[in-house]
Amino acid sequence: MTFESTIAAARACTICKAHLPLGPRPVFQIAQTARILIVGQAPGRRVHETGIPFNDPSGERLRSWMGIDRNIFYDSSRVALLPMGFCYPGTGTSGDLPPRPECAQHWRQPLLEFLPHIALTLVIGQYAHAWHLGTRQKDSLTDTVKNWKEYWPETIALPHPSPRNNIWLKRNPWFGEEVLPVLKDRVARLLERDRP
Repeated sequence: MTFESTIAAARACTICKAHLPLGPRPVFQIAQTARILIVGQAPGRRVHETGIPFNDPSGERLRSWMGIDRNIFYDSSRVALLPMGFCYPGTGTSGDLPPRPECAQHWRQPLLEFLPHIALTLVIGQYAHAWHLGTRQKDSLTDTVKNWKEYWPETIALPHPSPRNNIWLKRNPWFGEEVLPVLKDRVARLLERDRP
């Protein structure tokens, strides 16, 4: 399949339809020129409603962590956004449900093959860690993030930027002090190379 036909098929995907409380609405952003790949979990309700990835408080925090604004973040020629699940999975007792596994099984590898220029991948949360780091991830999310240098500079493991993680961020001040300045610098350098 070509890039265009693969994207069209992914945007029209209904393989998880029976499990999605609001129906399928794949939300992702991709272009073959992208240098940065962001791998989240799955869209939340607000993202499902707007069709815009990370169009919520989590997105605001993530853009702050990266040191970029919305214009750059939503420039698909520079930043690809491919969550582990493309559709809103619904809500459970303690927040949104996990991304549907069928999505990654069906779409992840075919789409990643169309991204030959990625120089930095941000893997956000446990499901992204599991897929992209495999046996290299540690026993806990905190330990995986704390050992970020093992995956650097091609990949960086991050906690989810959700407001639900405010307590984690307060308990782990090293993340803001040690990790975020390095992340911002790398993002800035990659984007600087992309300028005409």
